[in-house]
Amino acid sequence: MNGDVHVCIVGPETVEVNALRAQCDSFVLDTGKGLAAAINAGIASLPESVRFVNWLGDDDLLAPGALTTLATAMSVQHDAVLAYGYCTYINGNDETLFTVRPSRLAESFLRFGPQLIAQPAMLFRRDSFQEVGGLDDQLGWAFDLDLLLKLRRHGRFKPIPHVVASYRWHEGALTVGSRNQSVSEASAVRVRHLPRFIRPFSQLWEPFIRRAVLQTGRSLSRRHLKSA
Repeated sequence: MNGDVHVCIVGPETVEVNALRAQCDSFVLDTGKGLAAAINAGIASLPESVRFVNWLGDDDLLAPGALTTLATAMSVQHDAVLAYGYCTYINGNDETLFTVRPSRLAESFLRFGPQLIAQPAMLFRRDSFQEVGGLDDQLGWAFDLDLLLKLRRHGRFKPIPHVVASYRWHEGALTVGSRNQSVSEASAVRVRHLPRFIRPFSQLWEPFIRRAVLQTGRSLSRRHLKSA
């Protein structure tokens, strides 16, 4: 769309999607193999000149200048494979519910706690994404967590102390609407990334983490209903 950003839409052949195709740089037909497979196909189709990538769902918004801020951070710190910033959660009226401000501690929590690095608020190196095998298309919800854990073994993360994205919280969103399944899948992903000798002990803390995440989701849904 300009000299700095390449926008690719992955979707089916529908009237709504076709109307959007004129506003993007390229289009990839969704073959119906799942969201992770669609994202992998979109990233694989990008021109070789594209160095940093991420995906956005229809519930996500980028803050002005966010891509430049994240890409610049990685360009300066050459060993960084991913940069991430703050993410504001909003309701259907664009009212702020809360803002997640992850610090470096969020990186350590990935294997033992909730995912605090919001997917819309990150940008990662395309070559690193390819080297770790991209997204696991066998996962339906927690493929972003799986990617974060794979990338963390591959290089350093760079935190940015600014709001770079917003996520619209509503019951129709993929993760929100399938909360029990997504929480269970995220738990399985965390366990499989643990050292083999620690995995048998994960049941000492994983039930508490799953319960806490589910309770947080219910609280957010109640808050969303009150603000609607």
